[in-house]
Formats: sequence, C-alpha cells, structure tokens
Amino acid sequence: MKKAQAHKPGSAAADAPSPRLSDLAYERILESLFERKVPVGAFISQSALSEIVSVPVAPLRDALRMLEAEGILTIHPRSGIQFVRPGLELTRSTYQFRSIIERSAVRIYAEEATEEAMNRLEVRHSRLLRKLEAEGLTAEHLAEMDMLELDLHGQIVAALRNPLIETAYRRMHNYLRLLRLERKVTSPILIRTVKEHLEILEACSSRNADAAEKSLQAHFQAAINRNLGLY
Repeated sequence: MKKAQAHKPGSAAADAPSPRLSDLAYERILESLFERKVPVGAFISQSALSEIVSVPVAPLRDALRMLEAEGILTIHPRSGIQFVRPGLELTRSTYQFRSIIERSAVRIYAEEATEEAMNRLEVRHSRLLRKLEAEGLTAEHLAEMDMLELDLHGQIVAALRNPLIETAYRRMHNYLRLLRLERKVTSPILIRTVKEHLEILEACSSRNADAAEKSLQAHFQAAINRNLGLY
C-alpha cells in the first residue's frame, strides 16, 4: 500500500490566495472613515493614514488612487490626502443616481417580486417601527435600520438583474454612508424613514408599479431634505 503523502507547505491548498494589500488598504480606509477614526473632510498625510490602517505606504497609494477615482478623497502630491466633506453637491448627485436606477427597478420589483420576500421585509419594518415607538432610538435599532435599508433597496436594484448596475450601486452606498456621518439621527426621523419604506412595500405588494415609483421618489426627496437638514 502507498503511504498517504503528507501535505507540503508549498501545495495548492497552502498557497490559497490571500487578499491583496491594496484591497485590504481600500477596505480599511473606508472602515476608518465610517468608524470616525478619520474625521469627515480630514486632511491627513499618507504616512499618518498608513499608521491608522496598518498597511504599508506602497499598497496604500494604490488604494488611494482607487478611492480618488470614486470621489471619496483627493490626493495632493507632496502634501497629503483630503477626504471629501458631504454637502449639497454630493447629496444631489447621490440621490440623482439612486433615482435613475431605482425608479426603473422598483417597477419591476412591484410586478415580479415574490409575496414571501415582500412580506418578510414588511414584517421586519413593522417590528422595528413598534420598537422605535415604544423604546425610542437605540444603537441596536439604528443597526437594524441600516440592514433594512440595504435589504430593501438591494432587492429593488437586484430586480434589474444587471451585475454591472449592482456593482456600481454598492460603490454608491459608500456615498450614502458618508452623507450619514454628518446627519443627526433621531427617533422621529427613523420612524418617518420606516414608514416611507412601508409605503413603498405596500405599493409593491398591491402590484401597483406607478404607486411604487411615486412612493420611492417621495422617499428620496424626504431623504434629501433630511440630509440637508431642511426638516
């Protein structure tokens, strides 16, 4: 009988590819921004940022070029990195992009989404609404709202069945997270947002594509106003 060959360090299993350092740097830069380790609008040197994200400067530069192309920051040669500060223009551009994509997508979602998928979302929204009305805003409720935001709008965009749009939309979500960094969130604001989601789901459940698109557009306009502090 042949002896089983011992696993060698140089084998394919041991050499499974690990994430590139530039990809790791990309994720860590965004994480440091969204977790407020780097302040919104901060001007920071590459060496200081390298220490914060624990990634060497060389792969950090590759990640910075990617983030600059996506509009998250500006690289000033021999000076430093300027992170974008959310304002009117970023708010307008972000919601214009969302509106162009989701108005078409929600019509398909209203016509084709399964009752089971819509019911699950409606139950989760209704449960959160009851908690907010009874308990007020907590970190747990805020985290649940973030998940509902991702799930509802993610399912709507997925109705287009277009992987290129889904990839672009995931990147756009970084802008949304940036906008929320400087937005004060209260229980009444979250309650209004949940109710707007429920109106979209109600229109979709009734298979009324026109009403679904109208509710979605009203939700986006209200979100723009909230981000700009208009109410």
